[in-house]
Amino acid sequence: MADTISVAVLGTGTMGAPMARNLLRDGHTVRVWNRTRSRAEPLAADGAYVADDPADAVRGVDAVLTILLDGPSVLDAMRAAAPELRRGTVWLQSSTVGPAALAPLADLAAEHGTYFVDSPVLGTKAPAEQGQLQVLAAGPQAARPIADQVFDAIGSRTLWLAENGAEGAASKLKLVFNNWVLAVINGTAETLALAKGLGVDPQHFLDSLDGTLLDSGYLRMKAKAILEEDYEPSFTVSAAIKDARLIAEAAEQAGVRLDLAPAGVERLRRAESQGHGAKDGAASYLASFEG
Repeated sequence: MADTISVAVLGTGTMGAPMARNLLRDGHTVRVWNRTRSRAEPLAADGAYVADDPADAVRGVDAVLTILLDGPSVLDAMRAAAPELRRGTVWLQSSTVGPAALAPLADLAAEHGTYFVDSPVLGTKAPAEQGQLQVLAAGPQAARPIADQVFDAIGSRTLWLAENGAEGAASKLKLVFNNWVLAVINGTAETLALAKGLGVDPQHFLDSLDGTLLDSGYLRMKAKAILEEDYEPSFTVSAAIKDARLIAEAAEQAGVRLDLAPAGVERLRRAESQGHGAKDGAASYLASFEG
């Protein structure tokens, strides 16, 4: 049996809190921090140490797992943590930040002698709770003995892609993956909105998919949320906007013209402006209607 390790989890939101719990269930020592402390405090009942600030969280740990909103929030947290970072600590950067945001993060890691692993995850709230995330990882071989213990606790599969996390192999793949996720979310939302507008029973549409190659479990999940008007978030509209913008920006920088991704940004932005930003991305459906 592998030795247990100590892990600081910075960010205890929809994804970070269940990831921390799964690390605790595997017997690891876990220290947690969240900008809004009240979101971290429930983890004390599971055995986590709730830190007052990022530096307190990372003090003496073997690994730091960042799972925050975006690149600037990760950079701010890790700059605050830097005075207590030990040389040789493994930094697992699991937030979706896009490849352009990695350079200052990797530079900060190098400055403090930490191993930087670009390691975004595939999956949302339920897979995170079940420890069934898929981890995309790029980073030095020396980081893997520690990193794999963390990944085994939070996920069902780790796909190691490259030796240099700063080059963004994992973050680039995450954007490619999320481009498809957003296409399914917005496509499902628009299709069910069209059905409503045309007076078509949405169940007839779903029945017509049975046994075809066009069927999808994710489509079914988002359709269920829409039809039951249950927008409990697993991937919020606001988070989807952030990812859609990262996708559009990365494509533009790569000289690739995308039409659906920028349109998806506008659709999701409209849903957010209607007051649905904290709802699940399936609330993209609501952007098809006024009010």
